[in-house]
Amino acid sequence: MARTVAIGTQDFADLREGEYFYIDKSYFIKEWWEAGDAVTVIMRPRRFGKTLNISMLECFFSDRYAGRGDLFQGLSIWQEERYRQMQGTFPVINLSFAAVKSGNYKGCYTQICKILEQTFAKHNYLLESDKLDDDQKDSFREARQLLKKKGDEAETAFVLNTLSELLYVHTGKKPIILLDEYDTPMQEAYIRGFWEEIVDFVRSLFNATFKTNPSLRRAVMTGITRVSKESIFSDLNNLEVVSTTAKKYETAFGFTQEEVFAAMDEMGLNTSEQKAMVQKW
Repeated sequence: MARTVAIGTQDFADLREGEYFYIDKSYFIKEWWEAGDAVTVIMRPRRFGKTLNISMLECFFSDRYAGRGDLFQGLSIWQEERYRQMQGTFPVINLSFAAVKSGNYKGCYTQICKILEQTFAKHNYLLESDKLDDDQKDSFREARQLLKKKGDEAETAFVLNTLSELLYVHTGKKPIILLDEYDTPMQEAYIRGFWEEIVDFVRSLFNATFKTNPSLRRAVMTGITRVSKESIFSDLNNLEVVSTTAKKYETAFGFTQEEVFAAMDEMGLNTSEQKAMVQKW
């Protein structure tokens, strides 16, 4: 019996819990982890599964999903004991800039602050941690308050650095940071004419988060735009940039011919004529 295709679902846990149609990309977890790169920037066109793969990474690594090996049973990553033991054992900071779409810098900055504040809210349990002292808990509160007030840009640029440190103290493990659609604010700024206003802030944010962050274990950033190292990444020399034409992770995003034909077989579209038509498309 063919599985249901859940159109538009980008949450890995929802797909797996609902037993919806899913093409196994879990080997990307092993491929990425064993590459050992500190910060990986992956560019792919829209609708190539970037958000779903980010969600998969969170479900696999995040301690919020500890004990949720059921989400990966039957997938390729679950065949190896080492990775079964790794599931759900890291602090993870997961955020997306997909919703940052404003016609001016002030609106863009406000939206970024809102997303960062929501990210902090997910980790509000740190205020109850017996591993954090009063000063560290105060720094968490101050960062949230700064974000609520849409305060000074220079201070805002360091909030993910601060959150990383607090998670490291709380768990004893350096966090993994996942940033989906990192380039959406830059696209909006370029199109709407406030590039110069936003580039300094984003450069400072990325530098503090991904470069001068001693509490960072690993990071993945995804987007659709080719990286310009002369702009927001000018200070970052620790990036592994994986473009659309790169061999690295080439089958982890989008579908191979083999995967497409297997999907067609499952859906009963398995004649040679049907496959030839899809291949032509």
